[in-house]
Amino acid sequence: MLQQVMTAPGEIEFIEVPVPEIADNEVLVKIEKIGICGSDVHVYHGKHPFTQYPVTQGHEASGYIQKLGKNVKNLKQGQKVTVEPQLVCGKCHPCRHGKYNLCEELKVMGFQAPGMAARFFATDASNITPLPDSFHLEDGAMIEPLAVAVHAVNRAGDVAGRDIVVIGAGPIGNLVAQTAKGKGARRVMITDISDFRLKIARDCGIDVCVNTNMDDFNDALLQVFGPDKADFIFDCAGTNLTMGQAIASARKGSTIILVAVFSDLATIDLALAGDHELTIASTMMYRHEDYEEAIRLVTDKLIKLRPLVTKHFTFLQYPQAYRFIEENPEKAMKVMINVQE
Repeated sequence: MLQQVMTAPGEIEFIEVPVPEIADNEVLVKIEKIGICGSDVHVYHGKHPFTQYPVTQGHEASGYIQKLGKNVKNLKQGQKVTVEPQLVCGKCHPCRHGKYNLCEELKVMGFQAPGMAARFFATDASNITPLPDSFHLEDGAMIEPLAVAVHAVNRAGDVAGRDIVVIGAGPIGNLVAQTAKGKGARRVMITDISDFRLKIARDCGIDVCVNTNMDDFNDALLQVFGPDKADFIFDCAGTNLTMGQAIASARKGSTIILVAVFSDLATIDLALAGDHELTIASTMMYRHEDYEEAIRLVTDKLIKLRPLVTKHFTFLQYPQAYRFIEENPEKAMKVMINVQE
């Protein structure tokens, strides 16, 4: 079978390897769809701090179960599935207390461990999440980023009836905004500097979409929510500028949640954050319950995933997919790899 390998930043090869043999507790998945995310792009550019080369990518994927290990009883051959890409120790304090997304020995497929960019992929059955029979496999490959959004929104607690701001209308920001609405938020405002991304947010039903190249962030906050401003601000852009906007404009005593991977050394105004008694929280990946909730939100038609998909490429067009993303930085939302083509 063919397997993708990034041998160095920007260098992708395809190698012929045997179809993996599976252990008794494993399943073999025929991979159909893989989404490329911002973290993958960091690896492509050699800027991911925790990835070494060579590496096989692919951590947003869906497919069919091809084969079951003899001890696997809760799954069936031919079933549609997605794969949770975390490899955890199960022994550290976070793992023992149900927070395995914070595992002290965490490895993520496609970064510190081989990913799913291959025709077939073997993994422990505990990493498998079944998808409904009616589920589109393209949506299945987007459950991973949606689970990121679900976990982030759940870090805020109950958002029903609350006012929400999301900074950054890329795929994760879009999904955070949609998830907040799906979980009953009263009003959701999303900001970005790309009209293309904001149009997609509007197409997905987000209440207010603001281009902060044209409108001042604080002025927009006051215009939409009034002097009480928002209950929660989610930073899905992760820059000193955006976190600075959040801290400067947040209502006193409210909460800011950092969702994005912060791209630079932070130089934020913690004195102001302290003076305003702001809660600054962060969020890290997801757990199985976030996957299950993500699937429910899609099944209940509370989340629109298809508008986020910008373009498809075949498996052997992996390099072209990255070049497309490079050449269209503001217009490449979710690029999808059709693995079996």
